[in-house]
Amino acid sequence: MKKERVKLTGAEKSELFAEGIVTIILLLLLNLSIIILIHLAILQDESLVNGIYFLKKTMTFVGGYHLWSWQNAFIILMGVGDIVVLYWRLIRRYHQMQLRHVILELHYIASGHFDHRINFRVRPDLQRVVDSINSLVDSTVHSINEERAIEQSKDELITNVSHDIRTPLTSIIGYLGLLKSGVASPEDQQKYVDIAYTKAEQMKSLANDLFEYTTLKSTKLNLTSLHIYSMLEQVAAGFELEAEKKGIEIKIEARPKDLTIRADAEKLVRVYNNLISNAFKYGIGATQIKLVANLVNKREVELRVENNGEPIPKKSLKKIFDRFYRVETSRNTKTGGTGLGLSITKGVVDLHHGTIRCESDKNWTSFIIRLPLNPKKTNSKGKLCYNFN
Repeated sequence: MKKERVKLTGAEKSELFAEGIVTIILLLLLNLSIIILIHLAILQDESLVNGIYFLKKTMTFVGGYHLWSWQNAFIILMGVGDIVVLYWRLIRRYHQMQLRHVILELHYIASGHFDHRINFRVRPDLQRVVDSINSLVDSTVHSINEERAIEQSKDELITNVSHDIRTPLTSIIGYLGLLKSGVASPEDQQKYVDIAYTKAEQMKSLANDLFEYTTLKSTKLNLTSLHIYSMLEQVAAGFELEAEKKGIEIKIEARPKDLTIRADAEKLVRVYNNLISNAFKYGIGATQIKLVANLVNKREVELRVENNGEPIPKKSLKKIFDRFYRVETSRNTKTGGTGLGLSITKGVVDLHHGTIRCESDKNWTSFIIRLPLNPKKTNSKGKLCYNFN
């Protein structure tokens, strides 16, 4: 946005005009006083008069012109000086008006109008202050928005945890109440025990996921050399029975096949478990799940978990890694888990200083992970440092 100079109000223009008039009058009076004093001094000293007359006669310019009278030369010099002084006074007053406008704008912003910015152009030294003020306001607004987002996230966390705990807990209390009353038949008693046990398992799963999510950022990685293809084979074997029941084929690809990285094997396996489980739950109609690993730029490895089931809606792609977010919004435990699986996945990838994103179209839904090929712990603060040698 192009910045314009400060627009003066009518009162300020009048003030600037009055400043100029007063300055001119004072300068004229000063000039007149100096001329009179010098003239009196010359008249009182005859040698000065003779000296000036001799100087005028001896100094001849091109064209035969002689030096003007000392009064005219002095008046010209004083005129130049008056112009400089007048300009300096007006510029100084104008700068004071600029500062006044900046202060007024700052008070306006401080009164709560954080969407307002100082958009006019001022003198260079004051412009740096204005730019700093605008940057400070932007930073403040960003911090306020982050604070609001955190508060909203906390509220959502409490709401979702309360809902996900209350639902199975209500069922458990209800069925245990029936068992306690003794009115249920032996067959119903076993049925109620099974249901209560299943609901308790759901609560345990939620508690475990919530604990893992909240402690993930403080977790230290146990980095080891990890053969990607062998790990993918082990992960696929763990889902073989479930894949057969659903009629899904799990394919493994690694280029090169002996691709090895340094990573926390346990946590990386958890990432694959979450992504494959997610494909089973939401990839309706899928016939294939691909586990692909590629070396990229000799610096990174790209890990892909892909399925050819129903695509994820575009509106959900941006939120899919948010905690407790589900593409299926009813929060039904039959169609979804705790809503923390993908958040935990992103947390593990972040711990490895990697990135994760999701792409989905009518053909494939792909979770794409980029990890550094050879990270190692050399930082005294416990952060991962990269070694691409």
